Amino acid sequence: MNATSELLTSKAPLRHDWQLQEVEALFALPFNDLLFKAQATHRLFFDPNQVQISSLLSIKTGSCSEDCGYCPQSARYDADLHPEALLPLDAVIKSAQQAKQQGASRFCMGAAWRSPKDRDIARVVEMVQEVKALGMETCVTLGMLTDSQTQTLKAAGLDYYNHNLDTSEDYYSEVITTRTYQDRLDTLARVRDAGINVCCGGIVGMGETAQDRAKLLLELATLPKHPESVPINLLVQVEGTPLYGIDSLDPLIFIRTIAVARILMPQSRVRLSAGRNDMSDEMQALCFFAGANSIFYGDKLLTTDNPMTNHDLQLFERLGIHTGGSSYN
Repeated sequence: MNATSELLTSKAPLRHDWQLQEVEALFALPFNDLLFKAQATHRLFFDPNQVQISSLLSIKTGSCSEDCGYCPQSARYDADLHPEALLPLDAVIKSAQQAKQQGASRFCMGAAWRSPKDRDIARVVEMVQEVKALGMETCVTLGMLTDSQTQTLKAAGLDYYNHNLDTSEDYYSEVITTRTYQDRLDTLARVRDAGINVCCGGIVGMGETAQDRAKLLLELATLPKHPESVPINLLVQVEGTPLYGIDSLDPLIFIRTIAVARILMPQSRVRLSAGRNDMSDEMQALCFFAGANSIFYGDKLLTTDNPMTNHDLQLFERLGIHTGGSSYN
């Protein structure tokens, strides 16, 4: 039996001891070799022609005190964004019902807070419970959490909590100064210890180096438990934010990032997140081949444009992809 056959017929234990030089070596592989390795790994744990669908709703928009250089929701930037208070419960339920009708199995709710107040958590709990009553998985991203807030969300039945690392620890301060890297790791630890699934990834195309991209994925892959969901975002440049006008990332580098994430975290859902509106169908097809198996539906991702649902369905039909949420493992 050759090495490829062994890879396809055995499920090696998950690794949490990756070294930087190993990750950089994966990025440096010839493109075809890297994608072959990623696809072979992907097939060990997932249906290679199945993609999980999530939908994302901004439940509280703008007026955020953070200074994330990519985000139009920061109160520090003039990004022509109209702030909105926390949405009423009925509006959230209506949006979730529509997402379910369009094929989404997970409904994600994002609020532009640095850290929510307890009274905010109480309202989010109602949203989580009502969305779960529709038979959907739930995910929220609310900023930094306290121990008690995390336990409250767990008791409400929350399935996933999103809290991205964004980039490497080395480059982090070039993008954000109002929250430390350790703040993010601490929130992830609280969520993980509470038994809530972790959704954590990053953004590429923010002017980071190749080593920064390798270090971001290394950080994710060496957490005590791999995030169950790993969103890989391509920077969406929004006029008025500090990162507007930065050089665009080579699409092949983005696809390589997807492939390396798949190899390092073989049982995680790797999600194509922000930036899909700027990706060709061919680029997205290569991302799916590289191991991406989750996307966001809907015309908006919080405040930035996203491909329309009908276009996604047409692309899936052309590629022979079906939707669902099961894996082989």
